[in-house]
Amino acid sequence: QPFWSRRAARPGPQRAPSAARAQPAEGPPSPPGFARSGPMADGKKEDKKDEKEEAAKKEADTKEAEKKKDRRDVVVHPIVLLSVVDHYNRVAKGTTKRVVGTLLGEVTDLKLHITNCFAVPFEEDPKDPQVWFLDHNFHENMYAMFKKVNTKERVVGWYSTGPKIKPADLSIHELYRRYCPEPVLVVMDVQPKDLELPMEAYYSIQRETSDKVFKRTFLHVQSTVGAFEAEEVGVEHLLRDIKNASASTLAVRVGDKISALKGLGMRVKEISAYLHQVVKGELPMNKEILYQLQEILNLFPDQDSDLFDKSFAMETNDMMLAMYLGSMLRSTVALHNLINNKIRNKKAKETKAEDAKKAKEDKKDAEKKEEKEDGKDKDKDKKGKAKEKKDDK
Repeated sequence: QPFWSRRAARPGPQRAPSAARAQPAEGPPSPPGFARSGPMADGKKEDKKDEKEEAAKKEADTKEAEKKKDRRDVVVHPIVLLSVVDHYNRVAKGTTKRVVGTLLGEVTDLKLHITNCFAVPFEEDPKDPQVWFLDHNFHENMYAMFKKVNTKERVVGWYSTGPKIKPADLSIHELYRRYCPEPVLVVMDVQPKDLELPMEAYYSIQRETSDKVFKRTFLHVQSTVGAFEAEEVGVEHLLRDIKNASASTLAVRVGDKISALKGLGMRVKEISAYLHQVVKGELPMNKEILYQLQEILNLFPDQDSDLFDKSFAMETNDMMLAMYLGSMLRSTVALHNLINNKIRNKKAKETKAEDAKKAKEDKKDAEKKEEKEDGKDKDKDKKGKAKEKKDDK
């Protein structure tokens, strides 16, 4: 008997031999100590590998989705911008220092809204940027008082008037991770020179860097300026005092359009520079950016079609007709006002002439009365003197 058959004949609990279980349904038996390899076994191994790869991909996708959910788009409200500028003007205006503060906000509409902030005492050594001091006790006391006023607002990050990222920002960011799991850093430029938004938002991510202590780096996220309805009313009220009252509304509109066109030109130049670098191979191709550019280009109208030319001509004709009617009405009203002014001036002159005539006549009558009264007084004086002479005689 072979070896595996003799083992099965021993006393005790009987069970099927292991080699027999590993054998396939057809074919000669395999030698002891070896498993039979065939297309069935290879297919099972490949299926297991595919399942493992799919599971790993799903885990990676879920992790990326969670990270994206945590790192939301940032919306900065006007009161934050005003508070940061006020803090800089009070503490560091005219110097090379920067100011630091805490940002408060909440998550609404799947976006991080930064609705409030407060200043925090901060000092750093200009010679050694790694030496800095931030009063976290003051920060905790201020946040406790703000929490009593509005419980919805929580610590969401911190701001700095860089105007760029400094070497010590990662260390400060780690300090704020005590109060918020994923804080956001908003770098403000209080003296902007370009037409862009004076702020940039960053999150910190885990990545290997040259620094052995902090294995993290900053990741840029999209940031915009937004406001609630009540804030919009307050901002419009403030802008009334800022705008030049001597300038006409037409000049203000033209200036706004010129600044908007300049900003659009800068964006188009940036897009063209990026595309040239991608074509040359200096930058990797980003599909999301290209998809967005394609959507922008698809919104442009087809200028070669006759329908576009006709509709554009009709729109311009309607606009020019409205402008022509407006100018005609304006000139008619101006002419009407001119005629009315002339009539009023003529009447005023006539009334003045009549008043002058009446004044002259009144003066003449008064002079005649005075002359008559003087003549009567003289006659009385003469009569009195004659009587006195007679009495003396």
